[in-house]
Amino acid sequence: MVKKLTAVTLAMLMTGVLSACGAGEANTNDTSAGANAGANADKNAAAGNAAGNVAGSEAKPENADASKKIVIKYWYAFGDKIEEAKKHMVQTFNESQDKIEVVAEFQGNYEDLHAKVQAAFAAGNAPAVTDLEISSTGVFAHSGMLEELTTYAERDKDQLKLDDFNPGLMGNAYVDGKLYGLPFMRSTPILYKNVTMLKDAGLDPAGPKTWDELEQYSRVLKKKGKTGMTVPADIWYYEGLVAQSGGKMLSDDGKSAAFNSPEGVAPVEFWKKLSTEGLIKIPMGDEAGPTADKDWANQLSAFKFGSTAGVTGSLEIAKGNGFEMDTAFMPSNVSYGVPTGGCQLVITSKSSDEEKQAAWEFLKWMTSKENTIYQHKHVGYLPTRMSAVESDELKAHFAEFPQFKVAVDQLEYARPRPMENAYPEVAKIIREAIEKAILDPKTTPQKALDQAAEKANKLLAKS
Repeated sequence: MVKKLTAVTLAMLMTGVLSACGAGEANTNDTSAGANAGANADKNAAAGNAAGNVAGSEAKPENADASKKIVIKYWYAFGDKIEEAKKHMVQTFNESQDKIEVVAEFQGNYEDLHAKVQAAFAAGNAPAVTDLEISSTGVFAHSGMLEELTTYAERDKDQLKLDDFNPGLMGNAYVDGKLYGLPFMRSTPILYKNVTMLKDAGLDPAGPKTWDELEQYSRVLKKKGKTGMTVPADIWYYEGLVAQSGGKMLSDDGKSAAFNSPEGVAPVEFWKKLSTEGLIKIPMGDEAGPTADKDWANQLSAFKFGSTAGVTGSLEIAKGNGFEMDTAFMPSNVSYGVPTGGCQLVITSKSSDEEKQAAWEFLKWMTSKENTIYQHKHVGYLPTRMSAVESDELKAHFAEFPQFKVAVDQLEYARPRPMENAYPEVAKIIREAIEKAILDPKTTPQKALDQAAEKANKLLAKS
């Protein structure tokens, strides 16, 4: 029986989900140019793959023939380069066969998309396929909104090649040991560097590789009238810094907060220290992410954190503004560590059987080797399949543009995002606590996170 979403859960989806997250993914696209270059070169190979997937499936949608296509809706998030890549792939899929017609519809950012899907599901007209930000998979699965994909994957195992997906990206695909999504446009936060600014300041552009080096670099840059980094108090980045400190966001059973441990407090203490001394800038509010992007683009700050989805756009910005850029791992503390982000493709559970079969064909095609190569080269999202990473095409691409390979290499240190039902709301509470600790001289990071943990524990106990 399908469970109903509670009002609390719906509020979590509408207010707490950050776009792959938050400033990282949404805002890298605010200033990006179009991404159609090279689309035609990939089209023929992708079309051939689509035709093979549809023709080779053992279970075809019922009543699907050349005169009567099965029409399914696909709802997606984000515009600009991301939207152009998705629309290109959908168009190529539709042109590659005559059994299925996918109608792609833009629905805003992840928060907008999730709220609209929930409302449409309740009304009985949800899309057959939708993007789903990875940390919300648990909420949607537990609420009965998602089709379990385990049976589909086992049936088409030779064609799907599930073990070809990068293991570092599969953690959020499963809920309670069952498969609910296929990795699609996946990301991690990485460090973006203005190499020209570093050289002008006499700094080694290979760094900074640690928190201590980031502080040292920022002190030198301050003397030059520049800011080391502009970084919003984004939950996605904070998760990375907690991992680097050896900590966890939640307890192993997901029933209590762990972010107020010494390892969780350390990142906020670090941010507060550097912010207080004017070494980094931490903007607040809805414009925090765009502010960080603009400061970096205008060469006011040497560093920014951002999604790997922004590599293509950032290269274009650097070229247009006359500086050299590079990417690197997020600087380490005790070790390297990084959360994954982005979305996976899921099938909604109320679709008809023939719509579900058509949706499955579409999922397999969108997450194919050829399409992961295409979207990686033209946007910057991680290549989700190992066969894509090992392909001659991407090896040549990495050799020419090493900025793209950083996120792939960083996956060695990646961990999945928490998927507890309450986590979207908990994330909002944590962000507010971090901002309070930084803005209020009388509030210590430990006190702010202890207060946040108390609120979080009440929510987690109910989920």
